[in-house]
Amino acid sequence: MKLIKLILILSLFFHSNTLADINIEFEKWKNNFKKIALENNISEATFDLVMSNTKFLPDVIKYDRYQPEFYEDTKTYISKRTSDQKVKKGKKLYIDNLSLITSVENEFNIEKELLLSLMGIETNFGTYVGKMDILSSLATLSFDKRRSEFFTKELLILLNLIEKNQIDYKTLYGSWAGAFGYFQFMPSTMKNYATDYDGNGSINLKSNPDAYASASNYLKKIGWKSNEPCFYRIDLNNDIPKKYLNISAKKLHDKKQLKFFRQYIQNNSIISNNYDELEVAIITPDKDIIPDAETLNPAYVVFNNYEIILQWNRSLRFALAVCTLKDKFKDEL
Repeated sequence: MKLIKLILILSLFFHSNTLADINIEFEKWKNNFKKIALENNISEATFDLVMSNTKFLPDVIKYDRYQPEFYEDTKTYISKRTSDQKVKKGKKLYIDNLSLITSVENEFNIEKELLLSLMGIETNFGTYVGKMDILSSLATLSFDKRRSEFFTKELLILLNLIEKNQIDYKTLYGSWAGAFGYFQFMPSTMKNYATDYDGNGSINLKSNPDAYASASNYLKKIGWKSNEPCFYRIDLNNDIPKKYLNISAKKLHDKKQLKFFRQYIQNNSIISNNYDELEVAIITPDKDIIPDAETLNPAYVVFNNYEIILQWNRSLRFALAVCTLKDKFKDEL
């Protein structure tokens, strides 16, 4: 039903606004955006150089409206991203880069299994970093109304990085959403957390040293705690009040200490008593995309580390997949 509704929305959008009309409006937007850029310390020379060839990309709008997180159920989403083949490929990458990954792990205290998991899910271990023109992607999403404010800020940050010669605009090819490199950093993440780990004077998020260290630096700074749990799959009693069930990744609500929720968890013996004082939340991720989904299945109790992954990508299923693949690597490495 959601897919049909999406197709109708997109068809109406492009029917009522021919591409030619949209391109005219996009050029008007670009002229207005130039004024904003100049007010934010972007030189006219830089703006004209890097923005002159930006285009409205219709595919970016389609991708934005039809993300896997919006329509794949949890089982499907996780299984696609945590296959045995992916574990095998990640294990080989680890062996080939053992010294570097060990060095980064020791310096930042971020588990190698988590780095491999994120890199595997984001870009299939660097083999697919995206081919979209990031400047055009961000411009398209800034021009679009759905999340214009967010993407306008990201585009301004990217222009500032180019202005300061911290990144070469000619290398900016990545995801439809404007993410870049082996770990798919948005411009704001690049600005705040990217690291020149190999000390060559520039940051290259498509090179292993800088990419691994930058991802580790990001995770450390936002609060990931090594060797603490991420989630447990649980069976809930039917009498759990619905207010405790989270179906949205925007902000987890009604968090309590684990010991409070034990009364509603049938299989609570799988969770160590050592975690009883930790604050947790209950999520039932399928309810937001499947209207007739069982309210209590699947269900998970999630810890602070899970919320850290939500800061990386605000999707309940993405965070579950990352932690699932991480645990698979832990069994193999």
